[in-house]
Amino acid sequence: MVFPVKYRKILLSEPIVQKIKEIAKEIEERFELTIETIGCDSDHIHLLCGFHPKYAGGDIVRMFKSITAREMFRQFPDLKKELWGGEFWSDGYYISTIGERGNLNTIKQYIINQGKKPEEAQLRLI
Repeated sequence: MVFPVKYRKILLSEPIVQKIKEIAKEIEERFELTIETIGCDSDHIHLLCGFHPKYAGGDIVRMFKSITAREMFRQFPDLKKELWGGEFWSDGYYISTIGERGNLNTIKQYIINQGKKPEEAQLRLI
């Protein structure tokens, strides 16, 4: 799953990313999800997760986006100055299954390398 910050604002700093990861752990426990990996660039987030077939992928995205957005505005009130519309995430998202686009390890490595400089990411692959 991939979804961007509203207006593609560069807001995913280390403290915000850490808080998102903490919230993700709570969501994982509460809704019977398995969040394998979270990767962030400065303006969007990637999630690799597994979930029960009773949920549609769009339901998981909506749940994750609404819970994290509410907590982001509560924990970081200054975000309201940057995101004047009152929404943390953009309306859209991308979702795909692993079997459709590649194998689990390749996708996981791609997500882990989000936000890293290309040289840094390349050295880790060697």
